[in-house]
Amino acid sequence: QVQLVESGGGLVQAGGSLRLSCAASGRTFSSYNMGWFRQAPGKEREFVAAFSVGGYSTSYADSVKGRFTISRDNAKNTIHLQMNSLKPEDTAVYYCAAGRHRPYGGPAEYEYWGQGTQVAVSS
Repeated sequence: QVQLVESGGGLVQAGGSLRLSCAASGRTFSSYNMGWFRQAPGKEREFVAAFSVGGYSTSYADSVKGRFTISRDNAKNTIHLQMNSLKPEDTAVYYCAAGRHRPYGGPAEYEYWGQGTQVAVSS
């Protein structure tokens, strides 16, 4: 069983920054792909960024490339999502996820999910 707990969401003005964190239980990094997804009101959950198993490669959604950075702290079993140059369209609930299937696929590729953290960007 994998448990994931997100933190770091909040309200920020457009152009600002936030850093999300996801604390994972167990030997998560060595066995699972780790990713961030988001879901805006009335929209489907979408891929944002992810590490493949072991963290050897990363991928980002086109909408966040150059603005968001995913990183990891192996000693603390934690991953982060640094979000810069935030836009109103980044407003969503952000979820951390762990999975054993395709790392850069959709939400169905991930088995375990955190509770989500709200990010709101004002214009």
